[in-house]
Amino acid sequence: MKNLSNILYKAGLLETKGLMDREIKGLEFDSRKVQSGTLFVAIKGLTTDGHLYIPNAIESGASVVVCEDFPKSTPERVTFIRVRDSAYALGVLASNFYDNPSEKIKLIGVTGTNGKTTIVTLLHDLFSQLGYACGLISTVRNIIGQKEILANFTTPDPLQLNGLLHQMTEAGCEYVFMEVSSHAIVQHRIAGLSFTGGVFTNLTHDHLDFHKTFSEYLKAKKGFFDQLGTRAFVITNLDDKNGMVMLQNTLARKMTYSLRGMADFKGKVLENGFSGLQLQIDGREVWCKLVGEFNAYNLLAIYSTARMLGREPEETLTALSNCKPAEGRFDFFKGPKGVIGIVDYAHTPDALENVLKTIEDARTGAEKLITVVGCGGNRDAAKRPAMAAIAARLSTQVILTSDNPRNEPAEQIIEEMKAGLNAVSIRKAISIINRREAINAACALAQPGDIILVAGKGHEKYQEIKGVKYPFDDKQILKEFLG
Repeated sequence: MKNLSNILYKAGLLETKGLMDREIKGLEFDSRKVQSGTLFVAIKGLTTDGHLYIPNAIESGASVVVCEDFPKSTPERVTFIRVRDSAYALGVLASNFYDNPSEKIKLIGVTGTNGKTTIVTLLHDLFSQLGYACGLISTVRNIIGQKEILANFTTPDPLQLNGLLHQMTEAGCEYVFMEVSSHAIVQHRIAGLSFTGGVFTNLTHDHLDFHKTFSEYLKAKKGFFDQLGTRAFVITNLDDKNGMVMLQNTLARKMTYSLRGMADFKGKVLENGFSGLQLQIDGREVWCKLVGEFNAYNLLAIYSTARMLGREPEETLTALSNCKPAEGRFDFFKGPKGVIGIVDYAHTPDALENVLKTIEDARTGAEKLITVVGCGGNRDAAKRPAMAAIAARLSTQVILTSDNPRNEPAEQIIEEMKAGLNAVSIRKAISIINRREAINAACALAQPGDIILVAGKGHEKYQEIKGVKYPFDDKQILKEFLG
């Protein structure tokens, strides 16, 4: 139970109607979940307007309604509060309701197109090795101390997010590492949170189904850093062309990392192979279990963050050398017949190219590289031909298949991918709609020493088709057919 006046602080109030001295049992923005004594927040969303469901919320027992526009009927038994932006208000209200948990921990947010999951997962691993109680909020899983919870979204909604952070403070967590998606920034899911630091990885083509233009996508990412205060720090990738853009309006302390230029934290790839990376970081050499230049950037971002959080170079590098790759990120194994299998979450053109170039660098040249790849339905369709073109250019053979077709016909998605293939590359490609059959075909084509990359789904344990999530694990199926 919380007093209404105590949770309204900084929520952007414009006008109130009704009794303000109320005890609130909980917050909801879904009218179907409202119970007696609930504060209901009416949010104008992409597909529906929560203001339409204010009567339903009141009927279910809502004692307070927060909205941007007062309804025509305002019963006296209910308190109505008008705010500038109800989505932003929800984040602030949720933070206040849970006693502002982000102020009691060191919260690090990581954003960018690629690398977020790897960085937060390995930061959690590294600080756990150093003896700290840590929390993790990621695409793959959420961790509270020793307790693991499956994740449904890259960044949860404000109620779930603050609830998780509250549980983390109760469990004694000192550090929390979380992914910050562009959707979450625009939709104010992180409103009201106090970040100790923010990390920028890179910015490439993705999510234009939601943001419409690349400039809007960039603006969304930049919005995270714009809201950081003077007590926070920002670490940005100097080698990304938009890296310095992220620093333009932030009040936070600005730091950079780079493999190519003069930066606050400098790295260099000394050796790269399937067994791992030999790096030089700030003049010290370290061997890590991750593979590829893209992971060299991730490792450098992790090192930089640990240093900004006060960790010494030697202890950081020692812990970094013990870290294992995040699930579904260049997940590498060798089958009993000598075929190398790799499962990766790469679902953007840049990520796919990074993975394929990493494999190319590690190949001897004689072995075939067979890539199985698809594109998700009801998502950014502009990247489909680019994904197919990259796969064909950097592979010996390509099998185009379904990813998560969702509510689109898988055949149509594959045809849109094939539009990116020229007269030469089309000869490398075959189409097999059923993903399991596509993986089986790749295994049948492979000879000892060959490499199979299954890209796009990584850690996911399902395939979403017409609103139903069917059990599906790329790595398990690949191992089954190779074994």
